[in-house]
Amino acid sequence: MAQFSVNAQRFDPYKNFKFRIKWDGHYVAGVSKVGGLKRTTEVIKHREGGDPSSSRKSPGRTEFEAITIERGVTHDTDFEAWAAKVWDFGSGLGAEASLKDFRKDIILEVYNEAGQKVLAYNIHRCWVSEYQALPDLDANANAVAIAHIKLENEGWERDTSVTEPTEPSLTPANG
Repeated sequence: MAQFSVNAQRFDPYKNFKFRIKWDGHYVAGVSKVGGLKRTTEVIKHREGGDPSSSRKSPGRTEFEAITIERGVTHDTDFEAWAAKVWDFGSGLGAEASLKDFRKDIILEVYNEAGQKVLAYNIHRCWVSEYQALPDLDANANAVAIAHIKLENEGWERDTSVTEPTEPSLTPANG
């Protein structure tokens, strides 16, 4: 049975390598990895006094795990500027944090192989809890220098206005 309503011939799930992050109305350059969206709800166990042999379970507090975003080191200062809103070394005593605008809502978009947006998630009230400007540097390595930020958040939700697109069909060239 097909899992896709518009593209009934498609049986493969979406791949995890085409995505973009957007904040402050623009796409963030060079993002190569985004940590998973994970939500955990605590379990509250309780039992009634008349039934000591078994317990009941109900949902408790829900936590949203931090999301890590990685990208190659460039001259773009988006990561650094946002991290500086939580703590800025050069701002002076008592003015290290900018509590007015240190939180951002961000959008995570996922694309299919044809480059069509197929999923989007709105991630709410994010702020930078960890910033790594440079990785360990190694003259013997053959790798890209990666910077990362860790974003605390207060929840996320799927953008249901993004629906399954009609996937294009490639036609072979004639002659």
